Amino acid sequence: MMWILGSLVFWALAVVLNLYLVRNKVAGAGFIVPVLFGITVLVVWEGMVRGFNVSPVLLPPPSWVGVALVSKTHILWQDLVQTFFKGALTGYFIGCGSAVLIAIAIDRSPFLQRGLLPVGNFIAALPIVGLAPIMVMWFGFDWHSKAAVVVAMVFFPMLVNTVQGLQASDHMQRDLMRTYAASYWASLVKLRLPAAMPFIFNGLKISTTLALIGAIVAEFFGSPIKGMGFRISTEVGRLSLDMVWAEITVAAILGSAFYGIVALTEKRLTFWHPSQRKQR
Repeated sequence: MMWILGSLVFWALAVVLNLYLVRNKVAGAGFIVPVLFGITVLVVWEGMVRGFNVSPVLLPPPSWVGVALVSKTHILWQDLVQTFFKGALTGYFIGCGSAVLIAIAIDRSPFLQRGLLPVGNFIAALPIVGLAPIMVMWFGFDWHSKAAVVVAMVFFPMLVNTVQGLQASDHMQRDLMRTYAASYWASLVKLRLPAAMPFIFNGLKISTTLALIGAIVAEFFGSPIKGMGFRISTEVGRLSLDMVWAEITVAAILGSAFYGIVALTEKRLTFWHPSQRKQR
């Protein structure tokens, strides 16, 4: 009972402190408030699990997850390298890069636009649980098949956003480039690609989460004895839920950091866009 009361008291104090920080516009409140909220969630989680005697098999307390994060760092790092740096990142760069190049080709050729976009839509509709086993059969059990799944997942969102972005410049801007006798490639580099950057970054941000999810899920269908998806499926079978939650925590932090890096890059490169000026 003391655990429950303690967590509720901590929650109330956090709410009062949050109101104080927001109303008084304390410097750094934009960073302090989310951190405080996260700590509050962990404290309440710990108190409720221990207070109601919830089985660790159903939901382990955060302290157990923290112990797993500290004591199994070498395993978590090994899984991180296998899943993220080899599978997710490789597929992310190949998928997004090829989507941009094909989008330029589609923009150049109406025939490709009518032919490739429906095919891309078909590929995007394929369920990952059906695609992953096929990729494992084609590319093997190592990270190459996971990268192939990621390529299939990120390709179409990136393609659609880039094609729309290349059409973002209006007719007056294109007519102005033609009056300067600019070639297609000069117009592409100096006008259309810069105008498409907000759309391209939108596709890149969507693909950050898809890449990590795709790599993890693909490991459920065949993997060497390492990887985040492999570890989650194995530890669930052993009822080691603390290690499962440790892997989930690492994946959540990594996915948020990956998204944040892309968003920060967008802010630096598209500072001229109205959406970025409004955030200042």
